[in-house]
Order: sequence, then C-alpha cells, then structure tokens
Amino acid sequence: MRAAQPTDPVHTSRLVLTPVRAEDVDDLVLLHSDPVVARWTGPWSRPSIETWTTAMAERWNVDGVGKWLAHDRSNGSLVGRGGFTRIDLDGEAVLELGWAVRDALTGRGYATEIGRAALDWAAAFFPQLPVVSFTEVHNLASRAVMHRLGLREAGVILREGLVAGRPGLHPDAPFALYRND
Repeated sequence: MRAAQPTDPVHTSRLVLTPVRAEDVDDLVLLHSDPVVARWTGPWSRPSIETWTTAMAERWNVDGVGKWLAHDRSNGSLVGRGGFTRIDLDGEAVLELGWAVRDALTGRGYATEIGRAALDWAAAFFPQLPVVSFTEVHNLASRAVMHRLGLREAGVILREGLVAGRPGLHPDAPFALYRND
C-alpha cells in the first residue's frame, strides 16, 4: 500500500478537499463571485483568479502545501476553499490557515470542518511548523471558527485589509492573530 502524500485528497465526513489545480478556475470564479466571500477577500476578476490559481498550483509543487477546493462528498458541488499558505511571520516560518465558504452554505460548520482537516493534515505532513490563522479584527465569524478549532489568541498584526466602518483596503488594518502552539 502506498504511503499518504501531501497532495492526496483529504476526506471529511461531508467534504473532499483537493489541491487547487489550473483547471479549477471556474469553481474559484463561482466562489469569489459570492457577495459575502467578496466582502472579505475583495472582488476578484477572472484574470486575477487565473493568476492566483496558477500560483497556488505551483505552491503545491514548490512548498508542498497550498489551498484545497472543498466539494460536497455526496453530490460534488462546490462548498468553498481552504488550506495553507507557507509564510514568514516576523522571521518565523509558519503555515497560515485560511478558508472561504460559499454564501449559501455559511453557518453550517463547513469552515470548521475544513480547518480541522487542515490541522490534522499539518500535524501529519509538517509537524515542525506552527499553524497560524488571522483575520480582520471585526470578522467575528472567522474568529469564532478559530476558537472552535482550539487556536489561541496571539495578538494583533497589521496587514493590508479592511477596517470596520471605513471603505476600501487599508495598508495597516488590524488582524487578530491565532496560533496552534
């Protein structure tokens, strides 16, 4: 029997997670056209999604980690995306965990399910790397998922993002940082 590989599909009770590939552009256009997803990720054009998808497929090849598309196991419909980006956070190599779930499916535990699967995957394939997750401080839904995943609050970092009550992106938006260690 072949040993599990980082790019193998990940199965949960309701989902199958597969590494993002170049042919996933249409699913990502669908996901990022949802207004709630676009509210947090910004509007993505088809060309920007094509560029992101190519880069993400390459991250799987170079870094051995990346984002997955999440599909419903029972009917194959798109639920969202989630997974990791390997980043440097203040001089420390970490896996940054993130997710996005289609608007019609929010509130059903899918983000938590994706996150739990990702944490298990990281423990199996990259146990030496800490996992972090961050979101704008006013994104209470994502912060609740981070708490459900058992991540601990680790402060605030400044990044480009949204600021509550102010339109547009800001270079020094406050993000709540969570860690698994």
